[in-house]
Amino acid sequence: MPTDAPDTAATTSRGGAPAGVGDAVERLAALPSRQGRLTHLERLPARSGRPAPWPAWADPGVVAALGRRGVAQPWEHQVEAAEAAYAGQHVVVSTGTASGKSLAFQLPALTTLLGARGRRGQRGATTLYLAPTKALAQDQLASLRGLDLGLRATTHDGDSGRDQRDWARDHAEYVLTNPDMLHRSLLPGHEHWHHFWRTLRYVVVDECHHYRGVFGAHVAQVLRRLRRVCAAHGSSPTFVLASATVAEPATTAARLTGLPVHAVTDDASPRGSVALGLWEPPLTSYAGENGAPVRRAASSETADLLTDLVVEGVRTLAFVRSRRGAEQVAMTAAALLAEVDPALAGRVASYRGGYLPEERRAIEQQLRAGDLLGLAATNALELGIDVSGLDAVLMAGFPGTRAALWQQVGRAGRGARDASAVLVARDDPLDTYLVHHPEALFGRPVEASVFDESNPYVLGPHLCAAAQEQALTEADLPLFGPTARGVVDQLVAAGLLRRRSHGWFWTDRRRAADLADIRSAGGRPVQLVEAGTGRVVGTVDAGSAHGTAHPGAVYLHRGETYLVTSLDLEESVAVIERAEPDHTTSAREVTDISVVAEREHTDWGRCRLSLGEVAVSHQVVSYLLRRQPGGEVVGEEPLDLPERTLRTTAVWWSVPDDVLEDAGLDPGDLPGAAHAAEHCSIGLLPLFATCDRWDIGGVSTARHPDTGVLTVFVHDGHPGGAGFAERGYRTAHAWLTATREAIVSCECEAGCPSCIQSPKCGNQNNPLDKAGAARLLEVLLAGAQERAGAMA
Repeated sequence: MPTDAPDTAATTSRGGAPAGVGDAVERLAALPSRQGRLTHLERLPARSGRPAPWPAWADPGVVAALGRRGVAQPWEHQVEAAEAAYAGQHVVVSTGTASGKSLAFQLPALTTLLGARGRRGQRGATTLYLAPTKALAQDQLASLRGLDLGLRATTHDGDSGRDQRDWARDHAEYVLTNPDMLHRSLLPGHEHWHHFWRTLRYVVVDECHHYRGVFGAHVAQVLRRLRRVCAAHGSSPTFVLASATVAEPATTAARLTGLPVHAVTDDASPRGSVALGLWEPPLTSYAGENGAPVRRAASSETADLLTDLVVEGVRTLAFVRSRRGAEQVAMTAAALLAEVDPALAGRVASYRGGYLPEERRAIEQQLRAGDLLGLAATNALELGIDVSGLDAVLMAGFPGTRAALWQQVGRAGRGARDASAVLVARDDPLDTYLVHHPEALFGRPVEASVFDESNPYVLGPHLCAAAQEQALTEADLPLFGPTARGVVDQLVAAGLLRRRSHGWFWTDRRRAADLADIRSAGGRPVQLVEAGTGRVVGTVDAGSAHGTAHPGAVYLHRGETYLVTSLDLEESVAVIERAEPDHTTSAREVTDISVVAEREHTDWGRCRLSLGEVAVSHQVVSYLLRRQPGGEVVGEEPLDLPERTLRTTAVWWSVPDDVLEDAGLDPGDLPGAAHAAEHCSIGLLPLFATCDRWDIGGVSTARHPDTGVLTVFVHDGHPGGAGFAERGYRTAHAWLTATREAIVSCECEAGCPSCIQSPKCGNQNNPLDKAGAARLLEVLLAGAQERAGAMA
């Protein structure tokens, strides 16, 4: 999809089966047992393409190779971007999924590389390609090799062996890697890569919308270090960035690179029509926590839809939010397909992070070859891997942002093929809000990428890494932003840098690059080792290990169930063994928060909205055992895990006692009202900031010691902050208005997962007061209106 969600002609499902692209979605909804589940059907019209002549400078061999691939002529946007890059202008190409963005950077890069070769084929120009995932880099490598140009290209990532890395350093013209390896390997060892850096002409930053939050801030500093290293070796490469779903592309690209960037946004490629359905699973007969009604799980509904589509021969990719969910959807669909035709059961698989490299490559190849008709995947397959030929996409839950939604929808119907997609709502405030408010999705721009490159928790480690790569000088500091000098002084005071007459030096024995985990996972990934065999089954991020790899946790991997028997946090190893438990597990966590400093505030009448620094403490204290199927709690086991403390940014709002009394809110109801408002506001913030509810957290209390009154906090889940809470502060009125609307419009009586209950709650969703939350937000928003009236 283009940068802005495309103009569409909206039609709501009204029975019958219109001809054309909407048939697949409406066939799924036409069964009597599924009446009412399709809440909205959006049709995106097809468009024709606008070709352009090849640039005069394009290498004939490259043009011929692309012609053998079926590219008779480029599209206008490809030529515009390629011309700018070839002329040395930094450029971001932000056009729709499958619009051929790769050609826009491959054409100038390959033309330059082939033209700069010496008489004996020595490399005279090089290109560095950065992708957020190894899978995307592998896909790009396959594309380059398929051109058969004799290009010396290779990947340099965590799956590369020593011989391959050495060959890349000494011979490769086109190196494909990721920001992690650039940060930890290429830049710290830049002196060994002198000839590569000296001849570097292009740096490609693919899928640049992926760089948001703390990860985006880290990547922005890594790219500044890259520019500094290139300058030291005598080069000044041209940056080419690409994304189908980035808002304000020129601004975002400039913030990432620190350079002025030309944006190409007018998509001239053809596109087939797309039918996108919004789907709400029905209420079940089960009662959840506190007797609340429960909707059928989005994963179960998606497994049924995937089964139906595979039976029809529709090649389908189902996106599932969690690793465990992807496994369960694939297993359930395979079991259902076996009842129809045993041969079909083997044509469905799962794909997620944590698989070993050889497992990922095999699944990707099966998907490309058409051996798989259905695949349940996490967002590891969201990015631009070439899996052309897909007909439909299912999304088990809103993927967190409109940008990610269009990215996932764009995986079907690549090229001019028609496609279908279905967003299946989870029992969650945001999902429920969206399937009943389609205007919040369609005809609106994607969210702006939010990240704070000046975050001192991010900037400090990168200044240390830069100083180890080459002594920092006064002239270098503007490259890293206006706060760099202050952070350098702090690093000197902490003994991490030492000042000399001609700069600052790293004097510690450690590798400075090890100070920064650019994905902010909180340390080394935890390896899951099978007892008895010693086989590494998979990995878990360090930050989530307390909650998912604790002793007693049930862990699912490629259809097999394991129990965690031990967790060694110092060695980052969890030992697991095969098991067939009749339950699942979920961790219970306690949280506390204190205000460190208020940076800004706004008075909403007698209420107060604030933004500032907070200290948050977390501790996983136990885990619940839930019977499967059913989900009811059958036991709780204590855990002895260390407390973790997070210094971050939060937005919070406070309501004084007299306002609560005037509103008729009973003091006994206040804890539940504040707690419910906190849950729902966390659920709705992703509609206003490029975050997921798992990127943020919250705490509420009827009387907080730092404010003395009822206070609700929503905080970033990363050290120093990721920009999400600040975005909440800037859009607080719209955000909290949507929050209240989601609560009052929910059809439940006393609160449910679709409005005020949270899957993250460490207090098992108790206490919660739906009516009190609505009244509390009404009082707060009335204060905002009072302020607006006074300013008018």
